[in-house]
Amino acid sequence: MATFEIVTWIDAPQAACFDLARDIGFHVETLAGTGERAVAGRTDGLIGLGETVTFEGVHFGVRQRLTSKITAFDRPHHFRDEQVQGAFARFRHDHVFETVDGRTRMRDTLDFASPLGPLGWVVDRVVMTGHLRRLLAARCEDLRVEAERRHRAPR
Repeated sequence: MATFEIVTWIDAPQAACFDLARDIGFHVETLAGTGERAVAGRTDGLIGLGETVTFEGVHFGVRQRLTSKITAFDRPHHFRDEQVQGAFARFRHDHVFETVDGRTRMRDTLDFASPLGPLGWVVDRVVMTGHLRRLLAARCEDLRVEAERRHRAPR
């Protein structure tokens, strides 16, 4: 089992950041380097409570599928996606949004475990935590840039 958190400050409204974080098309766009695409469940638009999405992409040279379900949802404050099918023994991602001093603080907490007991624990510590942290940090930065771009754009 491994857990880490990434905090991102965004100069854009909380609700806009929340919605961008649950936008399937934006998710696919930010992970284009993995060839990731939505292949089942909700495959575009804004995912909501009780909905699932299956993403397929290449990680470590292997095509992977991961199906997540939105198991908690309180717009525009928090949502959680949890793996219901995929390679992990457990994969839970909490997205929390707060307005602080006119900015949005986005906190992403990822809690996961690879299968195979003690061997999975070693894989998580040696490889998987760094890999997932880099992917999530890049996605958070992409979200910040896009939310701020949209917020500054003329209406």
